[in-house]
Amino acid sequence: MKHFSSFWKQYTWVSRLLILCGVILAYGWALQGLKVDFELLKNSWPYVTDFISRLWPPNLEILDIAILRLIETIQMSMWGTTIGAILSLPIAVFSARNLAPRWLQLLANLLQNTVRSVPSIVLGLLFVAATGLGAPAGTLALGIYTIGYLGKFYQEAIESVDPRSIESLQVCGASWLQIAQYGILPQVLPLGLGYTLYMFEYNIRAASVLGVVGAGGIGFELVNYIRGFEYTKATTMMLVLLVVVTLIDALSSKLRQRLEAM
Repeated sequence: MKHFSSFWKQYTWVSRLLILCGVILAYGWALQGLKVDFELLKNSWPYVTDFISRLWPPNLEILDIAILRLIETIQMSMWGTTIGAILSLPIAVFSARNLAPRWLQLLANLLQNTVRSVPSIVLGLLFVAATGLGAPAGTLALGIYTIGYLGKFYQEAIESVDPRSIESLQVCGASWLQIAQYGILPQVLPLGLGYTLYMFEYNIRAASVLGVVGAGGIGFELVNYIRGFEYTKATTMMLVLLVVVTLIDALSSKLRQRLEAM
């Protein structure tokens, strides 16, 4: 027995060493593929500091424009997140292992993976071509982009439901709708709302990126100022965005904690 215990400890130690070596080799392989020129990085600091110096001080003359664009960004994120959440829910139900048949799971997961594989910039370009420049294109792009992630989050929440509650309802002869209403929804709702709040917060940042392709929001003005070499005005936009994202992050964290406590 002692011999077996000693052998097992030695085997565990060797397996951990092999895993560590595998991780080191994987990171070495990844670094080799990046072809990083460390000499170039060392000599590039003067250019970095020169660019940063051009960003300061912020030009507060455009503060009113920044606030208006920020409000538009929040509106885009609200509607985009809501559209994405509504469309994500049935997809999550169809992709959950404990609710849907195998063939339906495969189709729903394929849809989620397809949406996640399309960058938000590409979605922005698509809807700019369809609706023109402005917030509507950004809102639709955010809505579709949200499906890929909230659908997966909702699916994980549904699959983490205690199976005993579902089994007890099935024994009582409950219908599929009653199982979803009384066995799944009460457990999934707090977690799902927390995920939705997180996605809303994330979409505010994503909306600023969509401005690069003309999809409205604060990012549209930010890119225009940078292209016009008006860096101090771009700094004002970034600072306003930073303040609001920080406040929303703090507020959503509090709300998520309360939901988790439920």
